[in-house]
Amino acid sequence: MTNGATSPVTAATLKVEHSPLLSPTSSQSVTETVNGSHRFVIQGYSLAKGMGIGKHIVSDNFTVGGYRWAIYFYPDGKNPEDSSTYVSVFIALASEGTDVRALFELTLMDQSGKGKHKVHSHFDRSLESGPYTLKYRGSMWGYKRFFRRALLETSDYLKDDCLIINCTVGVVVSVIDCSRLHSIQVPESDIGAHFGMLLENMEGSDITFDVAGEKFHSHKLVLAARSPVFRSEIFDGVDEQKKEMVITDLEPRVFKALLHFIYRDTLSEDVESVESSSASLSSVSETLIAKLLAAADRIKSCLSQICC
Repeated sequence: MTNGATSPVTAATLKVEHSPLLSPTSSQSVTETVNGSHRFVIQGYSLAKGMGIGKHIVSDNFTVGGYRWAIYFYPDGKNPEDSSTYVSVFIALASEGTDVRALFELTLMDQSGKGKHKVHSHFDRSLESGPYTLKYRGSMWGYKRFFRRALLETSDYLKDDCLIINCTVGVVVSVIDCSRLHSIQVPESDIGAHFGMLLENMEGSDITFDVAGEKFHSHKLVLAARSPVFRSEIFDGVDEQKKEMVITDLEPRVFKALLHFIYRDTLSEDVESVESSSASLSSVSETLIAKLLAAADRIKSCLSQICC
C-alpha cells in the first residue's frame, strides 16, 4: 500500500477502540393529591342553636399531607347578613404553612339510609378553578350558606339531634420521579463472545479454509455478514455448495487473527502483544499487525474455491 492510497477491498473493518454505551437519562414530574378524610359528629344540635352568628363548633385536628386540619360548624351561620338563615361549614388549616394547595369535599350525611348525602366537592371542579390555596394558619375553605337551617331541621340529615359531617382533604404535592428510569443499566454487549465460542467449538460450521495445510472451520453466514468480500465469494460464486476454500499466500496465524476479529470484533491477544512491542522491531512490515492489514487488502485475490 502506498501513502495516501485508499484500499478498495477489505475483508472486515478493523476497529480497536469501543465507545461505551451510555444509558439514556430521563425524569418525570408527578403532581398528585395526598387524600385523607375526617368524620365529625355533632351531637346536641338543638343546644348549639342560638350561640350567635360567627360562633362555631370545631372538630378535633386531623392530619392529611403533613398538615393539620379542622372542621368548623356555625349553627347560626358565619355571615351576619344572612340573619341565621343558613348553617355554615368550613375546613381550616390548623398548622403552620404558607401557600398550601388542596382540594376539599364537605358532605352532610343522610342518616335515613337512602344515601342521599349533601355533597359540596371541590374535587369535581379541579379542572375549572384548580386547587384552593391557603395562605397561612387559620385560612379556610367552605360555605357560608352550606344549608338552609329550616330545611335542615326537618330533613333526614338530622337524626336524634345529631348531625354527621364528613370532610375529605386532598393536599397537592409535586415530586420528580426518576428512580425507575435511572435504575435501568444497559449491559455491555457480549455478542462478540458468543460468536467467538462458535469459532472455537466449531459447532454448526459449514465451510473449511485450508491455509498452508492448516484447517480452519467457520460459518458462511457469519463471514458473509461481516465481510462483503467473503459474501461475494461464498454466495455469488458459481457453486454455492462447495464446503472448502483454499487460501494461498497467507500465513495460518494471520488468517486465524483475521477470523478472530471477524467473529469477536476485537483484536486477538497475539496482535495486541505484537502491537505493544512493535517499537523494538526493526521493521513494522514484519509484525503481525502489518500482515493482518495486508491480508485484509488482498484477501479477495487470495481466495479460490475447490470442490470437497
